[in-house]
Amino acid sequence: EKLLRRALDLQEFVVFYQPQLDLRTDRIVSVEALVRWNHPKTGLIAPSHFIPSAEISGLIVQLGNWVLATAARQVRAWQPKLGRIRLAANLSARQFHDRDLRRHIAEILDDAELPADLFEVEITESVAMADAAQTADIVRDLSDGGIRVALDDFGTGYSSLSYLRSFDIDVLKVDGSFVRGIGRSTGDETIVNTVIGMAHSLDLEVIAEGVETREQLAFLVSRGCDAVQGYVIAPALPAAEFESFIAARRERTSA
Repeated sequence: EKLLRRALDLQEFVVFYQPQLDLRTDRIVSVEALVRWNHPKTGLIAPSHFIPSAEISGLIVQLGNWVLATAARQVRAWQPKLGRIRLAANLSARQFHDRDLRRHIAEILDDAELPADLFEVEITESVAMADAAQTADIVRDLSDGGIRVALDDFGTGYSSLSYLRSFDIDVLKVDGSFVRGIGRSTGDETIVNTVIGMAHSLDLEVIAEGVETREQLAFLVSRGCDAVQGYVIAPALPAAEFESFIAARRERTSA
């Protein structure tokens, strides 16, 4: 906790951006903001090594708000050059269940001058199901404010179709553990195919995460998946490298 507080004070955290590709238009339409700890001695530290401690100590709220504010300013700064790119950011359980969540998000977006319809909240299935009734109210409030909501890690928790109907969500994110099985496990392929069909029947967009191979990408395209993210497109990148990635991709497309 002391190290995390010090890192926040010294601004040792950085935001990386992973592109999400719309398979219908072949365009990068959104980015997911992902935090990294740039430790002065050990270098970049993955979130899995410090997010649990941040959640236990309560520092996740301060860190999460900083990530949102930093990413919102960056995405807004990209708009004139890169167009209308949407920002997606994962919320921790503490952030999501904050009574003033919508107001805090609205203030961050207003400060960054980023329209609410270009922001997407991601919550994990386990966070959503911790209190389904409260989740439904929170999601409805966010939707009323024009903010999109995605259910992340879908298939790893214990939500049901009835809850999916009651949650006013916009997007289902297929967990990467199922995507990795494409081409190796007919069971995983069946799960992915079923999730895509079910989501579309509920008028939900589907994003597959953790897409690493051309075989996985081809399968998802053939099954009508709406968007993908993963190493087959690009890893999470620092802001400057993300700009270079977009520029290079546009050059290849125009050529």
